[in-house]
Amino acid sequence: MSTRPALAYNDAEKGTLDVRSPQIADLAKGEKKAVDIDVFPVQSLKKDAPVTPSNVAKPPPAPAKPAKKRAPLWVLWVIWYNSYRRFFTVIFIVNFTGLGFAIAGKWPYAAKYPGALAVGNLNVAVLVRNEIFGRFLYGFVNMFFAKWTPLWFRLACTSTLQHLGGIHSGCAISGVAWLVLMVVHQFKTKYMFNDSILAFGVVTAVVLFITICAGLPWVRNTHHNVFERNHRFFGWTSLVMTWVYTIVTNAYNSADGRFDHVGAYVVRQQAFWYTVGMSVFIVLPWICTRHAKVDIELPSPKVAVLRFERGMQQGLLARISRSAVKEYHAFGIISEGTHAKYHYLICGVQGDFTKSLVNDPPRRIWTRELKFAGVSNTSTLYKRGIRICTGTGLGAALSTCIQSPYWYLIWIGSDQEKTFGPTISGLIHRHVGPERLLLWDSKTRGGRPPTMKILKEVYDTWQAEVVFITSNYIGNSEIQQGCKEAGIPAFGTLWDF
Repeated sequence: MSTRPALAYNDAEKGTLDVRSPQIADLAKGEKKAVDIDVFPVQSLKKDAPVTPSNVAKPPPAPAKPAKKRAPLWVLWVIWYNSYRRFFTVIFIVNFTGLGFAIAGKWPYAAKYPGALAVGNLNVAVLVRNEIFGRFLYGFVNMFFAKWTPLWFRLACTSTLQHLGGIHSGCAISGVAWLVLMVVHQFKTKYMFNDSILAFGVVTAVVLFITICAGLPWVRNTHHNVFERNHRFFGWTSLVMTWVYTIVTNAYNSADGRFDHVGAYVVRQQAFWYTVGMSVFIVLPWICTRHAKVDIELPSPKVAVLRFERGMQQGLLARISRSAVKEYHAFGIISEGTHAKYHYLICGVQGDFTKSLVNDPPRRIWTRELKFAGVSNTSTLYKRGIRICTGTGLGAALSTCIQSPYWYLIWIGSDQEKTFGPTISGLIHRHVGPERLLLWDSKTRGGRPPTMKILKEVYDTWQAEVVFITSNYIGNSEIQQGCKEAGIPAFGTLWDF
């Protein structure tokens, strides 16, 4: 299942200045001439020095908003039926076709070992959500396929890595379906099984079903804390129940009605080792959990900037929590690189968790030392690209542009100078030059920009291969639809389905 990613990937800049950029055509007219854009005046600033209002030239007003047009149906379909849903479809069809053959008596193996198929599917579902496995996949793809392979192949790699959740969802649902088949089969021949086996089978199936329900899109997107608590704790309960059910089922000897298949016999069963694997994949990321020191800067009531020790590679996200086991929240990591002394998270103050960071700033916070990779991590695959973000989405985008001179940053926000503090502005001053930076303050300019006009101009002049988007749901949809219609390869925020 999936979740609407918390757009707490934020960062800011203190002060802006209009300079001429050869990269952008005039947005108000159709003529090909340079236009003023807001950027940090790198040469005129001392290290980390903020720009004063007197240094800032007034930007031109925003052009009149064009009438919105509906995207063609084929565009909406291609975006909706993405790799996530394609993975889910394939896995669902394969598994439920197998279920049909097993029920019809056409697949003897499935009829004999439904437990192995159930736990095998659950094993894969857990594996693709394992952060260590994810880092391995991203690292492998980035190491062997960067830049030299055909663009279509690199785009396919990014799409596959971004939508692994489709495999997670498909295998989880299929695993429960196989388990239900096993329990139903046992009840049909209940004279052969001990009552405790039947009871554990029902309990395991019910707990797994609740775990799946807690991860449904409606729950994740509208009641995130409910999802966090129930999906995690019912998931752990499911693991325990799976262990009990696997052991008692395989230990029971239906010939004499006794639990005398113990030790070596149980260990030799497929389901036993699938359950071992699933347990390892679940436990491993938690070994990396630490109560880490954190410094919190509050540049405005709307934003909290968290600073942790250690530099990071670009394209990673961090999970943080007030508790060791409950309600972890994901935020984009901003860092100058692995050599840096610190990395930063920008938290937009919206929910209870982020509000608590402002009202009661902690000195230490729970986090996982091994960070997980996001779609930006595949920016290494491309020769040149564009990172467009709105508001606090800068947190997920900035590291890519800091650590690579071949990525262009477009940041759209409101009253950025006052909302975001000087810490991240210093990083932008030092690492993102005006030739690859466009900052749009919608409050100063009087409205939102003609986003697709800007994006098309930058895409052509920058000779980009791909666009990565971090925005809210509406902004993400509009930009993705515009890019798809214009033939621009683009990947947006994943509202896990």
